[in-house]
Amino acid sequence: MNLYKIYEVLLNYFGEQGWWPTTREGETKPEHRGEEPRTEREKLEIVVGAILTQNTSWKNVEKAIENLNREGMMDVHKLRDVDERSLAELIKSSGYYNQKARRIKDFVNFLVNKYDGRLEKLFSLDIESLRKELLSIRGIGKETADSIILYSALKPIFVIDAYTKRIMRRLGVTEKDDYDELQKLFMESLPRDQKLFAEYHALLVRLGKEYCKKRKPRCEECPLKKLCGYPKSMV
Repeated sequence: MNLYKIYEVLLNYFGEQGWWPTTREGETKPEHRGEEPRTEREKLEIVVGAILTQNTSWKNVEKAIENLNREGMMDVHKLRDVDERSLAELIKSSGYYNQKARRIKDFVNFLVNKYDGRLEKLFSLDIESLRKELLSIRGIGKETADSIILYSALKPIFVIDAYTKRIMRRLGVTEKDDYDELQKLFMESLPRDQKLFAEYHALLVRLGKEYCKKRKPRCEECPLKKLCGYPKSMV
């Protein structure tokens, strides 16, 4: 199956998604602005968001980010210095908040100790080296690391999540849920372009949330209906 064709159909149906949401200067709520992160604060907000979104919805993450922004905490050194319990309280809406507070602290401590607290310095690494560094931090797995690389560092790597695995399995693209194999398939089948990868991933998330649901998928209304044999396999 042509993976680029799937992208074209989804883009034509949903339009551009503008991921990753970031907060304008002086405001507190992240928005789908359709702009690349320009400042260290915006890039840090994406890193924090990637950690917070583990095992929860973006809606819950958004509330946590609003709290952090309201308290002026979206700063590497402030996150390093804040008491872990206080940080956990601010991000409570994201769930597993004690664990996630520790992960955020681990990340900023790593950044300060190895890269002078500068994301720009960390992100100057090539993709392979950057990924290795991120995966060395406790609590950061492949999906979180790749989200940081794609959306914050703005480097071309394809993020594989539960939505992508489910959609590709139902489309008959793969029967396996192996992260590395599916990532390799996307990256070898598509132009190596960061904006394309970011938009494609966001479109798959949108499809998975609204149509290709885990339970009771809306197959008859799905924009990929003509390309997908899953509805027939259910009959």
